[in-house]
Amino acid sequence: MNDSRRRLLYLVVLSIIWGSSYILIKKGLEGFSAIQLWGIRVLMAGLILLGIGFGSLKTIGRQDWKWVGLSGLLGSFIPMFLFAWAETEIDSGVVSILNSLVPLFTIFVGYGLFRIAFTLNQILGVMVGLVGAALMIYLGSALNPDQNYWYTSAVVVASFCYAVNANIIKSKLQEVSPMGIATGNFIFLIGPALFIVIFSGALSQPVREGPHFMSSLAYIGVLCVFGTAIAKVMFNRLIQISTPVFSVSTTYLIPIVGVFWGILDGERFSLGQVGAALLILMGIYMINKTKRAPR
Repeated sequence: MNDSRRRLLYLVVLSIIWGSSYILIKKGLEGFSAIQLWGIRVLMAGLILLGIGFGSLKTIGRQDWKWVGLSGLLGSFIPMFLFAWAETEIDSGVVSILNSLVPLFTIFVGYGLFRIAFTLNQILGVMVGLVGAALMIYLGSALNPDQNYWYTSAVVVASFCYAVNANIIKSKLQEVSPMGIATGNFIFLIGPALFIVIFSGALSQPVREGPHFMSSLAYIGVLCVFGTAIAKVMFNRLIQISTPVFSVSTTYLIPIVGVFWGILDGERFSLGQVGAALLILMGIYMINKTKRAPR
């Protein structure tokens, strides 16, 4: 399979996996707090990756470790908590749509930190996308007055972290194997995750005796295997065979999958929000449809 077809395959598979992650987080929160879910998810994913990818650590050069550590912090550790925290107050479908801001941030981060040029059309796309995001937040708060839409700021910060991570992998870790990056990320995260699990009481008796403990743990397990371990390796490879902006274009399809699961779970979604989502996706399309020209 050539790189062009492989890029498309990775894009579709990652969109399905990550689009389903938001409902899995929501179900995981039935038995755990956001902090407890965060610790369990990071620890479980780290143990899985170490078990299958320990040998790949040899592809990480001494000069690469600082970037691998930063990639783990921005691409996994911080966003994992922020998404779980956001979903304690807002619907999983809305979170999946707001995550579409990643390509918009990727343009700015790529130019500001790594001097990747951009076009006027891409700037217009950013503006359209941000208008769509603002409209999504406004309409969502009106439709669901019982939800605290200030928590959408957590999704925005997580999206920015993803954008920085995509540029780091492309510009600094091109020669490291995708499995090596993913496994190396969690070398730095397993210790803090174990600390969180222990001191948050994630496995305490009251939590274990809760009615949703086993089902939530199972949902987190699926999330770790597919949404973290497998997806991280695929995403790292996708970045290496494409561009940062193309790789985060999974957000074209993630909202479709995320909203689908949300509606099946009884979440409310208005036609106005559909329009806002289309504005976000239009902005992403404008960013991606032309080649970058120096500016």
